[in-house]
Amino acid sequence: MSLASRTRLAALLAAVSVGVAGVTTWAYGYGSERPAAAVDAVVRPSVTEGSTLQVVAHPDDDLFFMNPDLSRSISTGIKVTTVYLTSGESDGRNEAHSPHLDDAAGPADRAAYAEARQNGIRGAYAQMATGDRTSLWERKSIPTAGGGSAEVDVLVARPEVNLVWMQLREARSISGDNPDSLRGLWDGRIPALGAQLTSGTPVTHPFSYTKDQAVAAIADVFARYKPTTIRTQDPTPGKSGSGVFLDHQDHMYGARFVQAAAERYAQSTDRPHFSVQNYVSYPNSALPPTLDPQTAEEKLGYLKTYAWTDHQDWCGSPAGCGDRKTATRPTGAGWNQTIRYSRGDGTSWMTEDVAGRLWAFAMLDGRMAYWSRTGPKAPWQGPSFLPGAGIDAGASAVRLPDGRIAVFATRTTLGTTPQDYGRDVVYAVQSEADGAFGPWQSLGTPDTADRSGTSAISAPAVAVDPAGRITVYVRDSRRTLRARTQTAPDGAFGTWQALGGAGLLGDPVAATDGSGRRYVYAATTGSVLAWVQPTPGAPLTGAFATGLPQTTGVLSVRPEGDGVRVFFRRPGTGTVGTSLATMGGAVPEFSPVAEAGGPGGYGGVGVAGPLLAGRTGSGTVGVAGGADGPESWRESQMLYTGAPAGVADRSGTAVAAALGLDADLHIVTTVPPARSEPQGDRTPSPWHRAVQPPLIAQAARGR
Repeated sequence: MSLASRTRLAALLAAVSVGVAGVTTWAYGYGSERPAAAVDAVVRPSVTEGSTLQVVAHPDDDLFFMNPDLSRSISTGIKVTTVYLTSGESDGRNEAHSPHLDDAAGPADRAAYAEARQNGIRGAYAQMATGDRTSLWERKSIPTAGGGSAEVDVLVARPEVNLVWMQLREARSISGDNPDSLRGLWDGRIPALGAQLTSGTPVTHPFSYTKDQAVAAIADVFARYKPTTIRTQDPTPGKSGSGVFLDHQDHMYGARFVQAAAERYAQSTDRPHFSVQNYVSYPNSALPPTLDPQTAEEKLGYLKTYAWTDHQDWCGSPAGCGDRKTATRPTGAGWNQTIRYSRGDGTSWMTEDVAGRLWAFAMLDGRMAYWSRTGPKAPWQGPSFLPGAGIDAGASAVRLPDGRIAVFATRTTLGTTPQDYGRDVVYAVQSEADGAFGPWQSLGTPDTADRSGTSAISAPAVAVDPAGRITVYVRDSRRTLRARTQTAPDGAFGTWQALGGAGLLGDPVAATDGSGRRYVYAATTGSVLAWVQPTPGAPLTGAFATGLPQTTGVLSVRPEGDGVRVFFRRPGTGTVGTSLATMGGAVPEFSPVAEAGGPGGYGGVGVAGPLLAGRTGSGTVGVAGGADGPESWRESQMLYTGAPAGVADRSGTAVAAALGLDADLHIVTTVPPARSEPQGDRTPSPWHRAVQPPLIAQAARGR
């Protein structure tokens, strides 16, 4: 999206928000359930509200791995804050030299190089927010709860844009064993990690943090800014076959500190609800691109500003105006063409029970939140919360044959020692149809070796057979498919079974066709693999090569007659392709790929009957009316986190839902047309909050 386009979007959002700002966002008590909307509540179209807070290990992690989400959030005018855990001082040379070279390559000055990176970041953010990299910043030092200090930079022309510099020492190596690092601090190999102050910083006194102090300092930043969306890196990227982490050690251990800080922050009551979005970093190098050329080029422009590619002295700093190490390759390892989520990109978090009640689930505040609606004309209620903390982003919900709802997720346990850190699959089931949910039950993890180092299992895909036995599918840390099945309805689960496959990406997906055959799909870097029951109730067979084209790695499915239709994004354009799989014999057959139309986008595509929901080319949530031929996507004015979900309820109404950056559930519905109406005349109503804040209803009554 060009600067002019982003400016127009910001103006549009401002216009739509007139009369509701200050009412819709903070109209309810923090940490409490909101009452159902009044009958006469005004339903206004959803716009981007709330606030985002990014936490990254190094200056440039945000530009490489969180854009264009970052620039699009800035364009809306919401509060955007980015926290840098380390100074990113590297070898102290602002040029493309290895830290192993001797001083003949030039004097090392880590404080100055760290300042140059700060200057480049400020220029990039100023460009994203104002179009002018020289736009002024106000810089100050603030005390932290950890006993140290942080630098806070406020963009004068756009004071809702803030940068927070924690200025801790970086590992100075991608994977090397350096105890003086976030990794060493997390693992207890050092008592405290010291600061690496940048030259020119308003922070004047050096400091160090113990592990608990570092957690407290980050949690204190959360408390100051009160984000509704926290963006961070991947705490569990997994390891290679040789045992080397697949990501920079600062990225993953910095993300673990963010997990601990978010858990501590969630215990406070003076805050809004918040969601967490995790981003893939270095592993993107080996994965298909997700962005269209125009968006990739815009992202590259901000990286070039950060990298100081023109070498003009626009900042007036002796340290330099950007990161010259990045200038040799501002695209990174193809990172300007990609953005990818490591958790929460599934689309199966919404379902309907036997009475026609809709249920939607999402992680808020580290707990599983849910919303429900008793009927097509009934108001939504929620969020309510299941007990228990540590729930990761991403949920799968299914209906059991007796009408009960079961919800599945993964849970991270921080523990008291580094070895206690790990992730397991958990589920909760209603005691009876439309009843209360029971406690979380654990299915453990197929990754039993080096649990604290791997724990890179996917979110679960879930299937239920006619007898009510549940099977859970996950991608393990070795990138193969694993499954665990109940021995009897409501009974114990058997052991984890290996189903094969190799190089799997993202989350597996599962669905059952009209004849009762189960299909499971998982993407690879080059295509899609399938596992299918040849007849209902038979053992799952596969993995089958589908012959489908390369995808970006995120899949969704919809039963369709005696087959299952799979949806995916095409690399490099983000357009949505779809193919119908049927069992004509011993192996599944796939129809030619059809296009769902639209200008492209990225992330998962929710499916609600004929309605598709996903990111449009501008990053906002949009809908398309069907999948039988190319159709234009109808864009909204709302950015969101995770992926949309959808259900076609028993009345034929398609309902799609998304979790906005404001940590609210937003929905869109399309009512099936009368038989006399042409199918193409269906027009979805605007996206709007599922639960209307009460002050909107009061304002409507006062008019």
